[in-house]
Amino acid sequence: MIVKVLGPGCKNCKKLEANTKEALQELGIEATIEKVESMEEIMAYGIMSTPALVVDEKVKFSGKIPSVKDLKKYLQ
Repeated sequence: MIVKVLGPGCKNCKKLEANTKEALQELGIEATIEKVESMEEIMAYGIMSTPALVVDEKVKFSGKIPSVKDLKKYLQ
């Protein structure tokens, strides 16, 4: 599984990355986490607001920071 956190490196993006790592650990899922900070790459996903989460090249959400509990639903 490849998980991408899209965002310019702001506080919210870092929080999403931390929550995602925690959710993956709690689920026992091994995944590669990539940070995408290039606006060109972010725009290629059709994202209008950050942070956003992409799992295996599918956009799961954008513009919010879900809780660890909610992230588990996106990652299973």
